[in-house]
Amino acid sequence: MPKLNSTNSKLPSDFIRNIIAEDIKANKNDSKVVTRFPPEPNGYLHIGHAKSICLNFGIAAENNGICNLRFDDTNPGKEDVEYVESIKSDIKWFGFDWCDRLYYTSDYFEQLYQFAVKLIKKGKAYVCNLSPEETRKYRGTLTEPGRKSPYRNRSVEENLDLFERMRTGEFEDGFCVLRAKIDMSSPNLIMRDPTLYRIRRVYHHRTGDKWCIYPMYDFSHCLSDSMEGITHSICTLEFENNRPLYDWLLDELEVKCHPQQIEFARLNLSYTVLSKRKLVELVDEGHVNGWDDPRMPTVSGLRRRGYTPLSIRNFCNCIGVAKRDSMVDMALLEYNVREDLNKRAPRVMAVLRPLKVIIDNYPEDFVEELDALNNPEDPGMGTRKVPFSRVLFIEQEDFREDPPNKFYRLAPGREVRLRYAYFVTCVEVVKDKKTGGVIELHCTYDPKTKGGDSPDGRKVKATLHWVSAAHSIEAEVRLYDHLFTAANPGDKKEAEDFKDCLNPNSLETLTSCRVEPSLAGAAQESRCQFERLGYFCVDSVDSSESKLVFNRTVTLRDTWAKIQKARK
Repeated sequence: MPKLNSTNSKLPSDFIRNIIAEDIKANKNDSKVVTRFPPEPNGYLHIGHAKSICLNFGIAAENNGICNLRFDDTNPGKEDVEYVESIKSDIKWFGFDWCDRLYYTSDYFEQLYQFAVKLIKKGKAYVCNLSPEETRKYRGTLTEPGRKSPYRNRSVEENLDLFERMRTGEFEDGFCVLRAKIDMSSPNLIMRDPTLYRIRRVYHHRTGDKWCIYPMYDFSHCLSDSMEGITHSICTLEFENNRPLYDWLLDELEVKCHPQQIEFARLNLSYTVLSKRKLVELVDEGHVNGWDDPRMPTVSGLRRRGYTPLSIRNFCNCIGVAKRDSMVDMALLEYNVREDLNKRAPRVMAVLRPLKVIIDNYPEDFVEELDALNNPEDPGMGTRKVPFSRVLFIEQEDFREDPPNKFYRLAPGREVRLRYAYFVTCVEVVKDKKTGGVIELHCTYDPKTKGGDSPDGRKVKATLHWVSAAHSIEAEVRLYDHLFTAANPGDKKEAEDFKDCLNPNSLETLTSCRVEPSLAGAAQESRCQFERLGYFCVDSVDSSESKLVFNRTVTLRDTWAKIQKARK
C-alpha cells in the first residue's frame, strides 16, 4: 500500500481526522499518532470491521504514525486460533501492515492483575458474591438508582485475600466477581460498580490453563491501550457510554499514558446483518457454507466472491466517518466493486445456459482465430485470439421463437451480430419432440461481415456473445444474490427472527456452462468480466485444474447510478 502523508490534498476529512489534526497542531502527545485495531478472535472479520481497519491504519499512515494489531483475547470460551489467523490474513489482504506490533491482551494478564490489586488497595474495587440475577436487580434502572452490594464495604485486606483466592482457583465459576467501586446512583448504568474480573475455567489458546480468572473488556481495553502508548482509541458508538469508565480507570490507576477515546458510527449495510452473533448463527445452523461463503458479508466471503481490496477501501472512503448510525445501501458497495473491476478485469466470453447454433454455410472443418479486445477501458491489456467454428453456443435467453415487442436479439428470420465475428441469420429451429423446447438453431452467416461490420452499411440491433462448441471449456457458475430479502433483516418490523428474511434464491448453481478456451487453467481468485453478464471470479476453494468454478461477483447493472439519478 502506498504510504500516505498529511499533506495529501486528496485525503478524506472528517471529525476524527480534524481532532487529530488539532492535537498535532497543539503538539499533544509530542505530535505522535498511535492507533490500534483490537479485534476479538471469536469470528471472522466482516465489512464493518473493514471500515475500522481502513480508519485506524489509514489515519496512522496519513500522519506518519503507527497502528498496532491487538487481539482482545479475554473470552477464551468463544475464541480460536483459526479466527486469529483469518484476521491477520484479511488485514494483509487489504494492504495494511502492523510490522512487529502484533499484541494480545493475554500478553498483559499479569500486569492487568496487578492493576486490579492496586485498585483494591485504593479502596476502589471489591469482591462481590451477588449472583448475576441479584446484581441486575441491585443495579437499578434508567429512572431508579441502584443499591449498594452488601459486600461493597469489605475491607481492603479481605478483598485482597479473596481476589488472590479467585486467581488460585479456590472458587467455582460464578461464585464471585471483582467489581469497581464507583457510584451506584450514577445516571450512566455502566458506572454502577461494573464487573472487572470473573472466574472462568476455560482453556485459553495462548495461556493454556494458567489463568482461571479473566478481565472484562472495559477493564483490559483501556489499560492495554495505555501500555501500548496509544494516543487515539477509535471505536464505534456502542462504546460511547463506556468512555467515562475508560477514563475513570486510567485516572484512578494514574497511568502515564491516557489515550483519548473517540467514537464513530458503525457501518450498517442493507440486505445483510453485521452482528457477529447473527453471523455465527448463520454458520452454525448451516444457512450458509461457512464463514467464507460468498453470500456472507465477511471479508473472506467478499474476497472469495471476487471483491478487490481497493474497491472495499474506496467504499469505506465513500461512506465517510459520521457520528450517527445510518443504513448504507448495498448498491454503493457494488458500485465501487464494479468501478474497480471495470478498469482491471479482462473481458471474456462465456455462455451460462447454452443453446447450440449450427452455421449451415460455414465450412465444417474450418476454424478461425478472431481478435478480441481484452479490455476496452485499457488498450494496454491488448487482444486475444478466440476460436470461431461452424458449431457455436449462445445464451438461451438470446433467442425467442415468437419475440415480444422490443426484443431485438435472435429470432426466426432475424439477423444479428456475433461479437468479433459475423452477421448471422436464423433460418431453422429444432425442437425436442417430447417437450417442445428449442434445442438447436440453424443459421447462415455473411462472410463479408467479418469483424462484426457490414460493408454495405446495413445495421443490426443486437450483438450476442458466443463460444465455439468444440473449443469451449465446461465450467460451473454460481450466481449469487442478496442473502436476505429485506433491506433491514435485523428490524423486528420485518420479522421476529432475522432468519425468516433469508433469501431462498440467494444462490443458483449452473453446471453446464461453457467458457472460452483462454480461461483454461485460470488461477484461483482471478477475476474477469463475462461480456454482457457481469463480473466473475474463479472460486478459491472448489475450482481446480480439472474443474473450473466461477462465482458471480457483481452484475453489470449499476443500481447505484439509478438510485442517484432518481434522487436528482
